[in-house]
Formats: sequence, structure tokens, C-alpha cells
Amino acid sequence: MAVDVLLGLQWGDEGKGKIVDVLSAGYDLIARFQGGPNAGHTLEFDGKKFVLNTIPSGIFFENTMNLIGNGVVIDPITLKKELEKLKAAGHDLLTKKNLLIAKKAHLILPTHQLLDAANEKKMGDGKIGSTLKGIGPTYMDKTGRNGLRIGDITLPDFKERYQKLVDKHVSMLQALYGEVADFSEREAAFFEALDLLRQFPLVDSEHLVNNYIKQGKKVLAEGAQGAMLDIDFGSYPFVTSSNTTAAGACTGLGIAPQQIGEVIGIFKAYCTRVGGGPFPTELENETGEELRQTGHEFGATTGRPRRTGWIDLPALKYAIMLNGVTQLVMTKADVLSGFDKIYACTHYNYLGEKIDYMPYDICSVSPEPILKEIDGWNEDITGITELSEIPAKLQSYIDYLEAELGVPVKYLSVGPDRKQTLVMH
Repeated sequence: MAVDVLLGLQWGDEGKGKIVDVLSAGYDLIARFQGGPNAGHTLEFDGKKFVLNTIPSGIFFENTMNLIGNGVVIDPITLKKELEKLKAAGHDLLTKKNLLIAKKAHLILPTHQLLDAANEKKMGDGKIGSTLKGIGPTYMDKTGRNGLRIGDITLPDFKERYQKLVDKHVSMLQALYGEVADFSEREAAFFEALDLLRQFPLVDSEHLVNNYIKQGKKVLAEGAQGAMLDIDFGSYPFVTSSNTTAAGACTGLGIAPQQIGEVIGIFKAYCTRVGGGPFPTELENETGEELRQTGHEFGATTGRPRRTGWIDLPALKYAIMLNGVTQLVMTKADVLSGFDKIYACTHYNYLGEKIDYMPYDICSVSPEPILKEIDGWNEDITGITELSEIPAKLQSYIDYLEAELGVPVKYLSVGPDRKQTLVMH
């Protein structure tokens, strides 16, 4: 039995949480493999709405186990708040016993967040657009071999290890930025949150996942952010700090490449981006604002308004290639209802040349999108439940995308609720 991987193919916010929730009942284990609380996976069902930042999106199914994998960075304070919100809504994960945490996952310290904020402030207009959650500095400590991991919180000398790293951060803040904000309140909350995390099973996750595979159980690896934010292959330096591509599932969970089965790629019927960085099809006009308002395009974690634009086929083809995508999910088709005409970027005009691929540098040299006009559909599709109800012009758009991308659209999302999902093939 292979591990299926589900990930975003654009700049994040494609609707991964909803689709994981839709698919979860068919899996024995849902495992987050990268990122941190900068993720905001929104799930809606039974008239309720949940936003998950660190916890995998399969948590609402009794027979599905959920794992926060070793590639994730964990802010104990945020995770505690998330657990408390779920408990208040009737989902006590300590009682349900369906959440596991990898011992090798790294910890976000209060001082990591100070470093993050100080760095963004110093960069001024050139800032990355960080969510200021401390994620970048935590990954820096991980690769710099200074980090603290979840497994360390069970050791008798944990506080000494913690203080050693904090002292290093304080020295850096003083030397580089000339100030150190008071973090005593957050530090107290950090240690209080660790007391809760110690009550959950802390596991050697690489063994656990591989044992699931050996036993023939079904595993789904859940990505965060999007392929175009990958640290290696995204729009560098305006990227996240982890590998958001399918390869990240191998390092983020400890599975071999040949264990990967289906790669499910999710994309919006249009495109959005949060934070700084290039966005070739961005609409900085009334149409872009209409997409934002109709699609409720505001960050689930930060509340920041998302930048909006038309679908970008060169970027999508690039993401499909990098990830070996075998099936596609198109979300937010309902947001385009009512647009007389919609557009798809088929090529870029890049340094005077017409190209259909993602070039090395789209930051200092901005590609000009070459757009294809497509007929829109006026029908409200949020209530459709049968394939026969799909408007002809929407079906034509899907057929066009399948032909261009070379991968079938297996699922179509026509609204935020779990039930508003159609199986196409």
C-alpha cells in the first residue's frame, strides 16, 4: 500500500483542508509533513466552520488517526489554542486519542517570533511578507543544528537546552537589531502549553508511518502552503521555509520515494497569493477586488486580504511536473459564476520572448501574461450534486484545462462545505 500525497499547486490557499476532510474517511492515517502554524486549513460541515493551523484535517473522523510529522515546526502556544477551540466545539482530542505528534518535529520558541518580526521590520519595503509566526527562524535553527525538538521536552535537562538557545537568540537580537522585546508572558504560556503536549502520544513517526504501509493501511500526506512557495522551486526568495512539493513528504515523514502512490494536486479556478513576491496574473483592479470579495479571499490564519488574478497555466504545468501529479482537484469554481468572460494565462512575454514555462527569475524580471479569453457561466453552481447539472461553459473550461495540463480533474469543489464536492471521474 502506497502513501498518497495531497498538496497545493499555486501560492497556497487552494482549499487543501476541505479536500483532505472530504477524503479522510477513506484513509487510516492523515499526516502533515511540512510547514507550521502559518497554514490555515478551513473546513466546513454541519453548519460549523473550523480553521486548523497545525493539526491534520482528518481529525473529525473517529477511525482516522492523525499525525503531525517530523517536517512540521510546532508552536506549542498556537497548538494549545487550537486544541482548546476543538474541545469547546465538542472535539476533545485527548479523549478521542486520534492525534499523534512526531518526536522529531521542531519547536517554535517565543524568541523565534521576535527574530522573525525584527527581520521583517529591518527589510522594510523588501520584506518577504512573513506571517511572523517564527517559522523561518525555526527552520534556520533546524538546518543550523541548533533546534529543539518535541522529543526534547521529555528530557530532564530540557530547560537548560531551552535557555541555551534563547540566550543565543537574545544575543542575535541585540547585536543585529539593537533591541529585545519583553517575551516573559509568552515564555510562561510556552511552558504551560508544553504540559498539555506531553499528554499526547509523542512517537517515532517514521517507524509508525512505515508500519502503516507494511500493514496495508491507507496513508494520506497533507501538505501546507503551495508548490510555488517551495523553498527550492518556488518564487525565491518570496517563498516559505520548507519543501512544499511531493518530495517534502519523503523527508517530512520518513518515507521512501517508491512508497508514493497518487499525487493529488489542488488548484483554484483562478489564482491568489498572500504576502510579497511576484504574481504574473495579478488583477489590481475592480475585477481583482470582485474576485476577492466573492471568494472571501482573506487569510484563514492572518486575515490578510489575498491578492487575486486569473489562472496561470505555465505555473500550474511547472507545479504538476515537479510533483508528478496524477489527479487534479479544482476548487472555487463557484466564485467565477457570473463573470461574462474569464481568462487563462497560456504563455508569458518574458524579456521579449513568448514562453510557456516558468523561468528562473520572475522576481526582478516580471513576466507579462498572455491571456486566452474564455466564456464564463452565469449559473449558480453551489447547489449542484450531479455531473449532469454542471453548466456547459464550466464543463468546457474544465475540458480545456485537462487538455492543457494533461491530468484529469477528478474532483470539483462548488462551495466551502464538505458536501459541495463532485467526483468527476
